[in-house]
Amino acid sequence: MQFSVDSLETAAVTKAQLADLLFEQLGLNKRESKDMVDAFFDLITDQLVAGTDVKISGFGNFQIRTKAPRPGRNPRTGEAIAIEARRVVTFHASHKLKDQIQGDPVTPPGLGG
Repeated sequence: MQFSVDSLETAAVTKAQLADLLFEQLGLNKRESKDMVDAFFDLITDQLVAGTDVKISGFGNFQIRTKAPRPGRNPRTGEAIAIEARRVVTFHASHKLKDQIQGDPVTPPGLGG
């Protein structure tokens, strides 16, 4: 199944645009499309909040990483501050995605080619 995103007006893809693509190309009604996109991202979010990695075959891996506390500086004042430990999400693209990106150079809109 191939989705066409030629109709996108911006360089970023939004959840609303994904729902519109499901509506237009799969024939789901608008409410079902929105619910499906929301459920997909809710599932990913819930897994990450629970500390579980999310692996999407052919796309990449989302992982939770715990960063240790460290010393830092306020860039405005130069004052030393303590940066607390925190959890962050990292994304690592799959080899398949990396190969597709490297093999198909795309000229950003408005730059000509």
